[in-house]
Amino acid sequence: MNPIKKFEIEREELIASYQHNEPLKVAAKNFNIHSNQAKYSYNFSWMGRPIIQYPQDMVAMQELIWQIQPDVLVETGVAHGGSLIYYASLFELLGKGQVIGIDIDIRTHNREAIENHPMYKRITLLEGSSISSEIIHQVKEVVKNKGKVLICLDSNHTHEHVLEELNLYSPLVTVGSYIVVFDTIVEDMPSGMYDRPWDVGDNPKTAVWEFLKHNSNFEIDHSIDNKLLISVAPEGYLKRIK
Repeated sequence: MNPIKKFEIEREELIASYQHNEPLKVAAKNFNIHSNQAKYSYNFSWMGRPIIQYPQDMVAMQELIWQIQPDVLVETGVAHGGSLIYYASLFELLGKGQVIGIDIDIRTHNREAIENHPMYKRITLLEGSSISSEIIHQVKEVVKNKGKVLICLDSNHTHEHVLEELNLYSPLVTVGSYIVVFDTIVEDMPSGMYDRPWDVGDNPKTAVWEFLKHNSNFEIDHSIDNKLLISVAPEGYLKRIK
């Protein structure tokens, strides 16, 4: 057997075994809860910019970008710009690709740091609400005729906002690519943990569930959940299948 094929089969078997490994699943659940409470994601940066993501999710995103080879990646929610820089650096390695970052308020110090970064050459910043008609129009203008499109949603995490983002941005995703909804983990956290408008019952995961009730073009890629175990986006990797 081809060594690469053998490795892939062994990896799939290993991942499948996780579903029957209760101690591992319990440990992962406990880590997800306690690490989120401790703001674990704030520990990491990429090429000098805070990324505010879990390493596991960023490795998963790298795998998707290599697999899909997108021409455009759109991310709602900029913060310090670390994930934009991360995606742009992967595109730089691929030798193609543009990252669009959208935020309702790109703070001056963050904008300056992003614009002065070597990877900014592959980044376009749009300031405004991700669900406003003006921003949607600008995004459509950028992505039209660009080939493969991948979307990441990581802005306002309320059910209503994320559901509107899903409805607006999902048509831009090309078949075989993904719309990745971050912070679906909120639904799995203890109620009242966040000092924000979102909470259990009102968050990105509930928006995903509602979206999928009415959209058969997408499905949750559970194979990603099954191998990550530790993630802020459980059930948030949505693959366009038609």
